[in-house]
Amino acid sequence: AYSTERSPTFWMSCGVVDEEEFCRCCQLLLQHSDGVGDGWSWEAVRGSDEGYLKKTLLRSVPAERSVPQKHKEPGSDSEQFDYCHLQTEEPDVEEEDDGVCGTPAGSSSVLQFEYHILYSCSYRTPVLYFRASTLEGRSLTLEDVWRSVHPNYRLGLQSRPLDAITQQEHPFLGQAFFYLHPCRTEEFMKPLLQMARDQNRPVNYVLSWLSVVGPMVGLEQRPFPASFSTLLHLFLCCSAPIVPPTTQR
Repeated sequence: AYSTERSPTFWMSCGVVDEEEFCRCCQLLLQHSDGVGDGWSWEAVRGSDEGYLKKTLLRSVPAERSVPQKHKEPGSDSEQFDYCHLQTEEPDVEEEDDGVCGTPAGSSSVLQFEYHILYSCSYRTPVLYFRASTLEGRSLTLEDVWRSVHPNYRLGLQSRPLDAITQQEHPFLGQAFFYLHPCRTEEFMKPLLQMARDQNRPVNYVLSWLSVVGPMVGLEQRPFPASFSTLLHLFLCCSAPIVPPTTQR
């Protein structure tokens, strides 16, 4: 059990973060986000001192693979699928097609993603909640979301069921959201934070954590300070349990 009367340095030496430091890191992330136009905001919880980070974005979906859209072939009772793949670039929505998957090669539709970063008192780490839908309002299913994960990440996630994408009720909103289970956050953050201390570099726990877990669900960070970038590169090359796609960054 952890004592509650510990310094932020102590918590981060354990690979976790206390709630006060979490909020401080969020404020710094918001300042950075404002500077690069990354779209994060702070949502206060009514009747509470708590809150969470929120970001909504639109993502281009080429009609190729990953997110299935069910349809039936004429004269057939069997269901077929078209597949869509989520690109990492944010689209110019005005130039996109009408959102129908299965259109000619080179066409694309748009999906809306909403990401929330909450603090978990149980794990003493941030937790990433998210949901996604078409512009017509159809919510993506868990199967859709799994298919949208890049294969390099999907294999690692599926091999560790407790470190997977699952669905549960949002703690503040009471609505169904997907989330990345935080049980292994302490494990991968501890060596990253140790590298920061060894190199006498400042580190933002939330931003560093987000840079590792965000790409798993299509959430790419805009360029951030070199100290964070260096730490992330070293961590991914030397000790990360999940290897990012070679096509990214």
